Order: sequence, then C-alpha cells, then structure tokens
Amino acid sequence: MIKQFPHDGEEGRRGAEESPSDRGGKSSPARKQRRWARERAAQGLYQQLMNPIPVDQLEAQFMEDAFMLRIDLDLFRRILRGVEQHAAELDSAIEPHLDRPVHELDPIEHAILRLGAFELTHMLETPRAIVINEAVELAKRFGATDGHRYVNGVLDRLADGTRPTETRRRD
Repeated sequence: MIKQFPHDGEEGRRGAEESPSDRGGKSSPARKQRRWARERAAQGLYQQLMNPIPVDQLEAQFMEDAFMLRIDLDLFRRILRGVEQHAAELDSAIEPHLDRPVHELDPIEHAILRLGAFELTHMLETPRAIVINEAVELAKRFGATDGHRYVNGVLDRLADGTRPTETRRRD
C-alpha cells in the first residue's frame, strides 16, 4: 500500500491528477507528466524516511496504482533511485543551508529538499528555476504552512553553490 502524505485527503486525491498551477492554465501533457512524477517521487521519498524499505519494493508498490501510467515513469524512477543512491551526499549538500540539523527536518520537507537537491546536482538538463519552482509547489501542497518558503531558501542557496553561472529566473 502506498503511504500518502499526511495532508492527502479528498483534495489530495484530486490534486494528484491536477495541480493548482495546472488548473485553468495551458500546460503541456509532458509537463504535467513530469510534475506528477515529481509528486509521486516525493511521496516515495517521504515513505522511505518514515519506513525504509528496498527501493525495488517501494517502486513496485507505486506501480500497483493505475495512475502511474499517466506520469513520466523514467523521471519518477530516476529521482527515486538517484535520491536513494545519493541520500547521504544530498543531506551533506543541504545541511550547510539549514537552520537545524538535517535529522530535525520535517520528513515531508526533508523528502522535498532531497528531491530538489538531487535534481540540482545530478540533473543539470533541468533548469534551476524549474527545479526550485517544482519543489516549492510540492512544499505548498504537502508541507507545513510556510514550509515552501524554507524549501525555496535552502534550494536557492544550494543552487547558488552548485550552479553559480545559471540564471536565477527565466524571463
């Protein structure tokens, strides 16, 4: 059984298919598939923090959900497996930018920070602004009230160090 984020009630179920920024705006199917992949990957990373299991078993649990056929499976797998493989490295990369030890982070924000840090450090083809924006959207949706601000600040500072020549925003 797939563990949902604590806030996943009825709105969470509807939101899994359509995020707030996708409603009413024009968004390509590929963009939605990538957003949904990040959402599912964040849920998997959260589950790993709460109840560690082998990544193959975790992935198999997610694949039982028919909705998975609608997401970018390659991105989902790359994030899930990449974060597992580099978890200690990712925690070390974000820790200097935190106001507390990494083990004291809220598990939802920890999962989202790991996801964002992985994309910033290992998926250089994804622009910095997109990585940070997607992580902020996940934190708005699933995190604490102002958790998105925290995620934004941490990932922005991390990106300044890992991608210093890349512009902060797309114009």
